[in-house]
Parts: sequence; structure tokens; C-alpha cells
Amino acid sequence: MKTVMFLTLLGLFLHDTTAVTHSLQYFYTASSGVPNFPEFVAVGMVDDFQIDYYDSNIKKDVPKQDWMNKVTERKADYWEGETVKCQGTQQAFKANIDTAKQRFNQTGGIHIFQNMYGCEWDDETEDINGFDQFGYDGEDFVSLDFKTMTYVAPTPRAVFTKHKWNNDKAWLENNRNYLTQICVDWLKKYVDYGRSSLMRTDLPTVSLLQKSPSSRITCHATGFYPNRAVMFWRKDGEELQEDVDVGEILPNPDGSFQMSADLELPSGDWEKYNCVFQLSGVKEDIVTRLEKREIKTNHVDNTIIGIIAGVVILAVIIAGIGFLIYKKRAPKRPPSPASDSGVEQSMLPNPSS
Repeated sequence: MKTVMFLTLLGLFLHDTTAVTHSLQYFYTASSGVPNFPEFVAVGMVDDFQIDYYDSNIKKDVPKQDWMNKVTERKADYWEGETVKCQGTQQAFKANIDTAKQRFNQTGGIHIFQNMYGCEWDDETEDINGFDQFGYDGEDFVSLDFKTMTYVAPTPRAVFTKHKWNNDKAWLENNRNYLTQICVDWLKKYVDYGRSSLMRTDLPTVSLLQKSPSSRITCHATGFYPNRAVMFWRKDGEELQEDVDVGEILPNPDGSFQMSADLELPSGDWEKYNCVFQLSGVKEDIVTRLEKREIKTNHVDNTIIGIIAGVVILAVIIAGIGFLIYKKRAPKRPPSPASDSGVEQSMLPNPSS
């Protein structure tokens, strides 16, 4: 019992610690031979929000969140400086594509060179993580092992690049300093600028759904924010590891998120099952007890349809019989004087009145 309690508390602790991690990510994409698409695109992201955008057509880095304009209060030439950096990176990535094409004996065609780098910061534990990944033509090329601060190559064609970068100690030290210091410092500033958006919490609407009486039961949560959330089923207070399928967190059109957790149909003791939803920044769990009367379904019992149809048909028959009896017994109305004289009585007022 103590072991089960410890594992449960450990699971909750892990849920909470991963839920307060913020991230700053930059995505660079250089292309060659792609029609109607910029040769270079740069996008910055803080958590789930795009913060800026640059491409080789507009040749300017622009903010994508209103709160990102606060950065100029401390650094007036911030956007000018970021534009210059993006323009320099654009030229470097163009050269990278040319180098890759030569190394792989390629001439024409469509080619894509990508880079995703940035950092993560836990605002409770202060833990830091960094990443720097490169891809070419849709495949991994080289990536940084943050713990050893060395680059690894998943493909033999990138071994030369891996050795070249790992032998440049000054360059590696520069990367380490950026990922552990500069990137984290800016991430903290961005989180502070956008606190009203980044740190908000919207609770979800949780529903129990079932397609048919024999299908799995779905616990569905929608409308929550942020997307740092977990959902699971438990029985008698213990989290279930089997007979449960937890789906991915998906975006809604309004910027909120949704997720589901399916449970194999219980054979009995439904009252022992609960669906649990945990959201970052919210201490109390949202617990939904499994009750048959609370389950929403599109399934309609054919027996009930048959009974309703029978009742309706019987009512129509009875009404028809009653009408025939009434018509047979009802006295005939005597003809009006107007009908006898063959002249219709006017319903209009008398002109003389």
C-alpha cells in the first residue's frame, strides 16, 4: 500500500514539474527550387505563441504578439537588430544548402535545410535544457547532445560535419553560453512580457462519451489552456495503466486545447472509476465520476423507436376512427339564406355606415 501511495504521489509530482516548463524556440527554413516560397523563413515561438516572423521577401523581422512590443521599452533598436541577424542567417543558410548539394552530388531539384534551436526553463525547479537540431531534405542531419555539449550524426553523410563542429571548442563554448544563459534570460523576459497570455489558465468542459452500449467510454476535455495537461483514468483511487488509451493534446480554433482518454468498457462496479484531468497552474484536479446517466451518446435504442412508432400509429388510428364516428353522428347544418338565394353575403362594412 505504501508503494502504491508513493508511486501515485511521484506521478503527481512529475505531472506538476513538467507542467511549468517554458520554452523559447526558433525555426529556420532555407529552400532551393521551391516556387512561390521565400528562400528563407525564420519564426520564433514562446510556449505556444509565435512571437516574431521574418522571410527573405519582406526582409524584416516583425512582432506577432502585441506584448512583444514591450521589448522596445528596454531596447529601442531590438527589431532592427533582429532584422540584421536574420539577414545574416539567411546568407549563411543559403551557403549551407549549396554546401550540402555539393557533398551529396546534387545539382538541381528542390532542397530544404532546417534548423530548430532554443531552450527550456522550469520556473519552479530552475532546471534548464537546450537543443539545436538540423535537418536536410526532410531527414535528421546533426543534433546537439546538451548534456555532453557535442553534436551527433544520425546519418553517415553528416559525420564530417559532426567532427568539424565538435573540434571547434570555441564555437561549442559559445553555443553553451547562449543556450544556458542568453537564451534563458530572454525567455524569462518574454514570459514576463506576455504573462497575461502565457500564464492564464482556462478550465475545460469535461464530458463522458460513448458511441454504442458496447464501445469504449471516452472522457473528453475541451476548452482548456495551456496545453500542459494530463488526463488519466483511475479505479479505487489508483491510476490505471491497462485498458486505457490517452490521446494527444489537440488545438481548438479559438486557441484553446482538447484531449481524450478512452477506457475499455468496465464489466461492473462503474462507481469505482473516475476520469482525472490535471492542468498546469491549477492545484485541484477535475474529477469526473463514471455514471451511466452522465454518458452522452448518439446511439438510439431500436426497441424504444419501435415502441414510439407503435404508439404514434395507434394514436393516428384511434383519431381516425373517432373522426368517422363524429362525422356519422353529427347533425347537418341548415343552409344559410344566402346559400338559398344563390347570392354570397358580403363581409365588407356597409358603404353608408
